[in-house]
Amino acid sequence: MRNIKGLLAVCLLFCMLLTGCQIGDKSIVVLKPLGSRYLFQIGDVSCSIKEAKVYLANYQNIYGEAYTLNLWEHDFGNNSLEEYIKTITLNKLVTVTCMTQLAEQKELMLTEEEEALVLEASKSYYETLTEEDKDYLGVSESEIAEYYTHYALAQKVYHFLTGEINGEVSDDEARVMEVMQIYVSNASDAAAVQERLFNGEDFASVANMYNELSSIYTNLCRDDLPEEAETVVFAMDDGEVSGLIEVENGYYFIKCLDKYNQELTEANKSTIVEKREKEALDDVYNEFIAGLSSNINEAVWAQLKVDSTSGIQTDNFFEIYDMYF
Repeated sequence: MRNIKGLLAVCLLFCMLLTGCQIGDKSIVVLKPLGSRYLFQIGDVSCSIKEAKVYLANYQNIYGEAYTLNLWEHDFGNNSLEEYIKTITLNKLVTVTCMTQLAEQKELMLTEEEEALVLEASKSYYETLTEEDKDYLGVSESEIAEYYTHYALAQKVYHFLTGEINGEVSDDEARVMEVMQIYVSNASDAAAVQERLFNGEDFASVANMYNELSSIYTNLCRDDLPEEAETVVFAMDDGEVSGLIEVENGYYFIKCLDKYNQELTEANKSTIVEKREKEALDDVYNEFIAGLSSNINEAVWAQLKVDSTSGIQTDNFFEIYDMYF
């Protein structure tokens, strides 16, 4: 079975506008021609066409099929699957290239044990390549080891910068509530809703008549509502209906269905920790990349195609890395 990690969100991601490649808040720009062996250069480090092909081929097969859904046959409107795959490939390569330079600045290197793992992972990955894979990639086992080294250094920087992040999140901070909601933007509708609910009308029926939000049923986390509404809502019990809650641009009415969804709360703890890690990383990363020059071989990148009919099967470059690291 293909590696399908992260594929649950792929269809939603296609609804977003695909933008050009970014280094933080800064676009990659063409400064001078690159040699035909390289796709781009950031700072003093260049990314080879071969390394780009490894990422592109793997993402092609990882994202091209989710379970039994062939996404190559799916209609994504103005955006194409190829555009999406090439965008995530380029963004991933840019991040790894920047992070390897940040590793040098932080004087971070792979240990002998990690270098040995790189060699083992490279051997394992290379042995999985078909003849069609090898013909397309044109790589040796030692070149795969080089790419795994880049990836491992990027991961090491990430863990170095986020290692002191507090991973403890309380149930109350992460708590997820299941509710029904009514939001109206004007006082006259708010008064009508208030009167109907006071008279005992069914909350869902009133919501169907007045709610201006896209959904009546929703899950709420901390910071999803304006502060004045959150204070009221997160003090509610199961089955309780709030009164009118006035916020800056309108009025809320909330019915609490479940004040503590344990499964969603546990999942939200991971989300909160990831947010903390991202904030810690971004502070250092964005400052570092602000002074980096960049140069991309646009003609070569345009010629690299994603082809689902070429017989290229490789899809486990990242999966094998995770097995060893």
